[in-house]
Amino acid sequence: YMSMVVLSSIVATIGLHHNSIAIVIGAMVIAPLLGPNVALSLATALGDIALARRALVAGLAGIGTATALSMLIGSLVQVDPSLPEVAARTRVNLGDIALALASGCSAALAFTTGLSATLIGVMVAVALLPPLVTFGLLLGGGHPAPAWSALLLFLVNLICVNLSGVLTFVVRGIRPVTWWEKDRARKATRIAVLWWALLLIALAAVVLLSRRT
Repeated sequence: YMSMVVLSSIVATIGLHHNSIAIVIGAMVIAPLLGPNVALSLATALGDIALARRALVAGLAGIGTATALSMLIGSLVQVDPSLPEVAARTRVNLGDIALALASGCSAALAFTTGLSATLIGVMVAVALLPPLVTFGLLLGGGHPAPAWSALLLFLVNLICVNLSGVLTFVVRGIRPVTWWEKDRARKATRIAVLWWALLLIALAAVVLLSRRT
């Protein structure tokens, strides 16, 4: 997992720096960010604290590694924030939110129906990896303002992916077997959905305020 995080982050950083959509798509294909997000959504639906803890550790390790690596590369090369592939990932709009919500639903459906996760992994990577690497690249290159915008896009997409994933598992009827575990799972799901929704609203407000200023 960590090896694929490193490789996909390097490929994405090079693709953004060279303004090459083909290279960026290649990074999306090998990005391994699907696993921890699906695991976290599933853990929430099941009320499985141990699984949630492992998913969080894996997700944070991947995010931290991708950010640190892209920041390092950004500090070594000249970064141009006006490049189309870079600039496109410093803006948040309704289309990006819809993409992230669809990615989370698709990931959960792929898990519960046995569909191939390859295409779904690409969809999640579209929403998560490029803006994260853009954030690190711009921050390392000394462009804090657009880097902040890229971070906002990443956070909004991360929240949308997990929120829609949890809701999809719930709609699909994914529940523990025993009644006492079901009760714990219902509580965990309510709390998680509430927090994800509140975080999304807060970040959406930040995005709107940033646009006005």
